[in-house]
Amino acid sequence: MTEGNFVDYVKLHVASGNGGKGSVHLHREKYITKGGPDGGDGGRGGHVIIRANPNLWTLYSFKFKKHFAAGHGEHGSKNRSSGAQGEDMYIDVPLGTVVKDTDTNAVLIEITEKEQEYIVLKGGLGGRGNWHFKSPTRQTPRYAQPGIKGEEMQITLEMKVLADVGLVGFPNAGKSTLLSVLTAAKPKIADYAFTTLKPNLGIVEYRDFRSFVMADIPGIIEGAAQGKGLGHYFLRHIERNAVLLYLIPADAPDVKKAFTVLRNELKEFNPELLDKNYVVGLSKCDLLDDELAEEYAKELAEIFPDVPYVMFSSVGQKGLSKLKDMLWESVTNSV
Repeated sequence: MTEGNFVDYVKLHVASGNGGKGSVHLHREKYITKGGPDGGDGGRGGHVIIRANPNLWTLYSFKFKKHFAAGHGEHGSKNRSSGAQGEDMYIDVPLGTVVKDTDTNAVLIEITEKEQEYIVLKGGLGGRGNWHFKSPTRQTPRYAQPGIKGEEMQITLEMKVLADVGLVGFPNAGKSTLLSVLTAAKPKIADYAFTTLKPNLGIVEYRDFRSFVMADIPGIIEGAAQGKGLGHYFLRHIERNAVLLYLIPADAPDVKKAFTVLRNELKEFNPELLDKNYVVGLSKCDLLDDELAEEYAKELAEIFPDVPYVMFSSVGQKGLSKLKDMLWESVTNSV
């Protein structure tokens, strides 16, 4: 999937259908010239319904279509015949989509389960026909209820990537390179910050035909929780990942400080992120000679005595098997 096709934020205008009018009709037949009222009810207007579709991965289908309207209910007719209901408008979204009221920013629903549905706007009720209003003192009412109009609103769809492993790190930490080596994904790779502007997904093949999904998320910088850099735009994607892989490059001036900054940014954005299983990976170890790599290993053992960590090189194809073993174990333990 190319970066341009990954759409994870859209605003839509939705409208439910109007209810049909009730009918004003008096029964007439060949030998019945003054029959009673028999006007039918109007049909209900169509609902606007958000529906989960597990076959979708992005919100790309809304890139060019942003207005959705349900059908109007039909008017009632004679012989107490009710009008047909308006056609419901179904809006299919991928799992992990958050639906918000654009005006208030209030969360309406989070779509996380297959076959999940949520009525965003209810259609207007149909009006009652004149036969409902007959009485001993008013036997031929010549009025009926009009249908209730439908509603309109602006909604925002935000998608949070659903993946087993999410890559967390500073810009240029080697996240995209790792994803391209472990999976068939082809993310953009370059030697400058924020090369990745949209999440990229890839499937990592493991032993015995097993696999797990890995997500490359745009880099974090200090202050991201307050919106600095790409801020909230990408931090929300981390919420849906089962396991986090913190990537710290071997040429980082202070490994412990880098790890602390990353953890603090996640904590400020959502403290629950710290409860996720995680692994620390020291990337770009091809930059280290054997002696320096040994010193780094000792330092990491002191910094992370109780945390699983691994040293690897995506370019040099070193330590990747151990990395996959640790990630698989962490993913299976988080289920």
